[in-house]
Amino acid sequence: MSQHRHPGAPGRAGAVPALPDLPEATVARLPEYLRALHNLAESGDETISSEGLASAAGVNSAKLRKDLSHLGSYGTRGVGYDVALLIDQIEFVLGLTQRRAVALVGVGNLGHALAGYDGFASRGFRIAALLDADPSRVGEEINGLVVRHVDELPRIAAAESIAIGVIATPAGAAQAVADQLVEVGVTSILNFAPCVLSVPEGVDVRKVDLAIELQILSFHEHRKASLTALPATGGSALTALPGGLADTDTQEATGT
Repeated sequence: MSQHRHPGAPGRAGAVPALPDLPEATVARLPEYLRALHNLAESGDETISSEGLASAAGVNSAKLRKDLSHLGSYGTRGVGYDVALLIDQIEFVLGLTQRRAVALVGVGNLGHALAGYDGFASRGFRIAALLDADPSRVGEEINGLVVRHVDELPRIAAAESIAIGVIATPAGAAQAVADQLVEVGVTSILNFAPCVLSVPEGVDVRKVDLAIELQILSFHEHRKASLTALPATGGSALTALPGGLADTDTQEATGT
């Protein structure tokens, strides 16, 4: 992700200089820091130590300091980070100095919930359009916006300067919607449909699959249950995978 600040861009002392590419892991953590910083600002805190901010964001302080060093922000020894300044820096890096217009395609159960979420506005985004292919949905009003037919996407994208597309359709319709979004110039897509999208180079896709997240949690539950079932003597309790071998001696005999 290449981002550059225009030379002489307005800002407070210590403003972010022109930025090199940031590691993807750092980019993924910046919103967590920003959320924690906004909570601190709302509580009246003007400064925060790296340890305090790391704890609020759920990361270790060494990782946080390294991430913020990419922004040119190192804090002040004995004082910590200026909360307001750091908010400015992170919001600039994330491109949140302007409210980005979002088109949400698919207003079924999930899409309806997303359309009614008030938190987008406080995070720098404006739901500018709701679209669906189902005629029974068209004309419905959700959170002050009227659902339009997806065929109106080209006109709406131009009129509203749509920057980001959100897909909340069934999997079977998602690729066609992605193609439509790309065709009207949208190059950033958030995909809630349980499928992998094929997009041209230069189009960024973030995938949110709630079932996958639950499956990962299921693994951790399974693992914790397996650990509590280990013999008290500390002996091996190798569990066979389906189609695999459970006996350690047998595995050694076969050279595995």
